[in-house]
Amino acid sequence: MGPLYNGTTCGTIKDGQNCMSHGRPDLGFLYWRWQPQECQLPRFDPNEFLQFFADRHIAFVGDSMARNQLESLVCMLSSVSPPNLVYKNGGDDNKFRRWHFASHNASVSIYWSPFLVKGVEKSKNGPDHNELYLDRIDERWGKDLDGIDTIVLSIGHWFLHPAVYLEDGKVLGCHYCPGLNHTEIGFYDVLRKAVRTTLNTISDRRGDGIDVILTTFSPSHFEGDWDKFGACPKTEPYGEGEKLLEGMDADMRKIEVEEVESARLGIGGNQKKVRLEALDVTRLSLMRPDGHPGPYMYPFPFANGVGERVQNDCVHWCLPGPVDTWNQILLQVIKRLRRQ
Repeated sequence: MGPLYNGTTCGTIKDGQNCMSHGRPDLGFLYWRWQPQECQLPRFDPNEFLQFFADRHIAFVGDSMARNQLESLVCMLSSVSPPNLVYKNGGDDNKFRRWHFASHNASVSIYWSPFLVKGVEKSKNGPDHNELYLDRIDERWGKDLDGIDTIVLSIGHWFLHPAVYLEDGKVLGCHYCPGLNHTEIGFYDVLRKAVRTTLNTISDRRGDGIDVILTTFSPSHFEGDWDKFGACPKTEPYGEGEKLLEGMDADMRKIEVEEVESARLGIGGNQKKVRLEALDVTRLSLMRPDGHPGPYMYPFPFANGVGERVQNDCVHWCLPGPVDTWNQILLQVIKRLRRQ
């Protein structure tokens, strides 16, 4: 049936993901539907979602994939109820925003926190690597936990960047830090520690009740250099069995799913109040190499022909696009949590 919105009917689409308005010529990617093996997945019902969040607050916390999912949700909800942007901060990227849907007194917000734990991001004026404090959460979102009813977490891609890791005030090691006298420890165990610290802290602080949903890792689809023509050229999903979930994509997903299950067991008898769930989108996202902006992260990139350098985004998702399916599943997960 196609999407609930398009590049002109929704005003919250990040410019680099507005593929339709930027002239992407093929629109077949909008008409594929995810069919789970053992259940029917209903079309997203924005009215039903807003009813679930009447007088409530849902917050998306994480990296740019969290923002991608958030903007998809706001666009789908805005098809039935106009959102009012009531707060924004964080420079040109609007890293911290909150919308209010007056029709249901529902609030939807985004918090930029690419590690979930406290981190110092690399910058021109600071270190050329990230610094992560693995034993404490990022209080930019943590300070607002008491006012959040459902929190949707999403991290992964920033853990691939050069970084130094600290715990209890001491350096644990680093990832890709030539020139620094630290032990290389990779990033898998670090991701695990960050997720564990986050889930444990939320459970400790919000024992009175909160829904916690962790969106699993979303694979990228680069087939060549990111700045060359044809970096992610596909216009249809992979066929069944054509692309296997393996390597780093599988490892990142495995860590996140395991930590959600471990945290669920750890809170024991309080599972009725602190409800933890993995929103497992890794495989369905892996199957959609056709859903990225690619060169259409910029308007009409080939208006003057194909240049020597063509920047591509093969990580994030066009809006509308496959990321809308994440929220389609999110609604069903929330319905199940509420029934429990």
